Amino acid sequence: MVTDLHGVTGRDIMDHLIAGERDPKALAQLARARARRKIAELEEALEGAEFFTPEHAALLAAMLARIDRVNAEIDELTAVIERLLAPYEEQLQQAESMPGWARRSAQDAVAETGVDMTRFRTGGHLSSWAGKTPLDHQSGKRKGRARSKKGNRYLAGLLGETAAAAGKTQTREGARYRRLARRRGKAKACVAVGNTQLKVYHKLLSNPGMRYQDLGPDYYERQRDIRRQIAHHVGKLGDLGFEVTLCRTPGPEPDGTSQAA
Repeated sequence: MVTDLHGVTGRDIMDHLIAGERDPKALAQLARARARRKIAELEEALEGAEFFTPEHAALLAAMLARIDRVNAEIDELTAVIERLLAPYEEQLQQAESMPGWARRSAQDAVAETGVDMTRFRTGGHLSSWAGKTPLDHQSGKRKGRARSKKGNRYLAGLLGETAAAAGKTQTREGARYRRLARRRGKAKACVAVGNTQLKVYHKLLSNPGMRYQDLGPDYYERQRDIRRQIAHHVGKLGDLGFEVTLCRTPGPEPDGTSQAA
């Protein structure tokens, strides 16, 4: 019965159950905010509250007390982490500027890689160190076939989360994740987008003041249209006897980074 309420209301219903309240309607009225739209569902879920015994209440109280202790420890450790990472606030904000990244993601990444990107010659080297590059399918004699690339498993796990989170955003990274997920599956999309994110991370931290600048969820459609226009015009000029040399003018970086103002 209590599990039916998980994530729907706050702590009040469980506290009142422990205190002895058994009326489903009275308990359902404790719902707050958006959960109040589900009063009828809550009343139905709470049917049978009269069978919630004192023994159940004691067990629930013990579980909530354990959760409170863990939350208190998390708060203490979070304060320590914030204090230790205070000198790297600029780098944390740079990492947070990427789609799918939040404060905790940035903290975890900086803790694993440090902020000195000269340790990694390129973003590709950093990505390889994290195990977020494609597997090498070499020919010749070898023993078996690895299912995943070896690397920093903590950073690799973090990038799996940030890539999936980016896939839910209306950004270029989100569009790329969805395109790859449709064709190759979510697992490979996570690896590919995580690879790109780490390369962007490397470039950001290598350039103080730089921030991620999204190129838009329609980036790939625009690039496709541009290629078609280029091919059309080059073909027309070729028909007129001209030899065309193309040179791109300076603009936003293709990986979505820009220098902060």
